[in-house]
Amino acid sequence: MTDGAGNSAGLFGSGLGSSGRPEDVQLLDTTLRDGEQAPGVSLTPEEKARIARALDDAGVDVIEAGSAVTGPGERETISRVTDLDLDATVTSFARGVENDIDLAMDCGVDGINLVVPASDKHIEDKIGTTHAENVAQTVELVEYARDHGLWVEVIGEDGSRADLDYLEELLGAALEAGADRVCYADTVGHATPDRTIEAVSRLAALGPTSTHTHDDLGLAVTNVMASLAAGADLVHGTINGVGERAGNVALEEVAIALDHGYGIETMDLTKVYDLAQLIASKTGIPLAPNKAVVGENAFTHESGIHTDGTLKDESMYEPYPPEKVGRERRLALGKHAGRAGVEATLNEHGIDVEEDELREIVARVKEIGERGKRVTDADLLTIAEDVQGRERERRVELLDLTAVSGSDVPTASIRLDVDGEVREEAATGTGPVDAAMQAAEAALSHTADAQLESYHVDAITGGHDAVVTVEVEMSRGDDHVTVTASEADITRASIEAMVDAMDRLVAGEDTVIADD
Repeated sequence: MTDGAGNSAGLFGSGLGSSGRPEDVQLLDTTLRDGEQAPGVSLTPEEKARIARALDDAGVDVIEAGSAVTGPGERETISRVTDLDLDATVTSFARGVENDIDLAMDCGVDGINLVVPASDKHIEDKIGTTHAENVAQTVELVEYARDHGLWVEVIGEDGSRADLDYLEELLGAALEAGADRVCYADTVGHATPDRTIEAVSRLAALGPTSTHTHDDLGLAVTNVMASLAAGADLVHGTINGVGERAGNVALEEVAIALDHGYGIETMDLTKVYDLAQLIASKTGIPLAPNKAVVGENAFTHESGIHTDGTLKDESMYEPYPPEKVGRERRLALGKHAGRAGVEATLNEHGIDVEEDELREIVARVKEIGERGKRVTDADLLTIAEDVQGRERERRVELLDLTAVSGSDVPTASIRLDVDGEVREEAATGTGPVDAAMQAAEAALSHTADAQLESYHVDAITGGHDAVVTVEVEMSRGDDHVTVTASEADITRASIEAMVDAMDRLVAGEDTVIADD
């Protein structure tokens, strides 16, 4: 079944309005609380404030800034977020204890996400109370929070394993006591979609219902969609799906699924890629290349037939355009590369080739790909130069690099030859690589705003003489180039890749790279 826009309405076809879909879906981001509970993640107050502002700029409705009871540092962090005067509702996670609510109020939050036990495991084994006492305590806490002017959402912890009659009794009592909404929580990622629909539909009949899903069975997004079909209208999640164990549902995936599949707008989708990069950087959890929406490969085409089809019709092998989520389409080169993709990539770099030259270049690209190597822009341009018998005169070249680390602040100095002019710069950083790259950026700062777009370590060999491969992507205006470099020293590999990328970006230009 489809609606007037050609979108499928089947999932939302059960009693949710004449349009066959929810009229409005809101998002609650818990990256700063549940996301930070991922092993090894610790965000500073400054980082949390920056993330909160980015979430607000993207139009996220509710931001769970942390759990005030965690300690003074967490309370400082939550207060930093509340001081930002965001449009979003800012909340604190609170256990079923009055003191947790008091500490949250001290931080100036708009509301609380009050978690109370819902399953027998949590009521009897974890808390050590009775079902009746749990209901009575929940009612008292809701009334207390509402009397103090807080927005209140009550979360039935482990709700997916709770007796549904009891879950309905518990959360129904919370709504009657004045809670703004209740939340179905698949705390351990246990539920299947049919169980989710059964539970959420009973809660949604009582009042406004949220859904909180985890991805332990790989069903987080599916269970969100099932929850919405059953009547939920607010989704808890995190950017990139960061969180405990297998993580929470990824909000960017929920947002694009609702927009693309059902025409439901939840946030500014053009902001999600920058958000994803910010979260990956601050949490230290890299994005998987095949991650939906924000992964490196999401809009990258290598297969010859796919590349050819995409060049003829951009929608041929993509469900939605990359610009919709703040991305750009990329053509990758490897053993699956075809003539059209190689020619298009060469054209992007201003290189015209004859038919026989193109045939030879494609063959060499495939040969490199067969050896398991990714063919970067620099590799392709080097192949083209060799096939066409051209010699490239370098315009940017590394002359010398010194990096020092230890007990003091890491420092680095660099000497570059730029259009025959020797430039020297020094910088400090969080480590020797950072210091060296800061120095290189300073030395290249006069080259028309070249930007380092991405940086990652691609491979490391074993042993005491290990070789590291570094890949960088740099841009200058609309031009992008990706370069790899391999060295025993990661700092030198990083700078060689960066300098080579910059040289490729300015190759062929007539203007001198002038110092200001």
